[in-house]
Amino acid sequence: MVSKNLMAASTKPLILTILAPGEMYGYQIIQSVIELSGGTLEWSEGMLYPVLHKMEREKFIRSQWKISENGRRRKYYKLTESGKEELDKEREQWMKVHKVLSKMWDPSPAYD
Repeated sequence: MVSKNLMAASTKPLILTILAPGEMYGYQIIQSVIELSGGTLEWSEGMLYPVLHKMEREKFIRSQWKISENGRRRKYYKLTESGKEELDKEREQWMKVHKVLSKMWDPSPAYD
């Protein structure tokens, strides 16, 4: 199980990454997270929607109501240009953290 703090820190880059290929509605985003994480990360609607609303206020995403294929009205979310730039920044920052942790946790001995 992933801690709440780490889960909270990772929501923004995960959402930006999931929306990079195209628009999705909330339930699709939740299912993508579960699928991509192999069930390690499980988001609820109560956790997702406040983050989506904040990201929309920050102009990283925009939303639009549409009628789905089955006739249901759904709110779809899509990256903005600003969101694409933010995704690049997030990716760069997370990769820096990943590299440091990988070096620190590398099982090879520090001295030959």
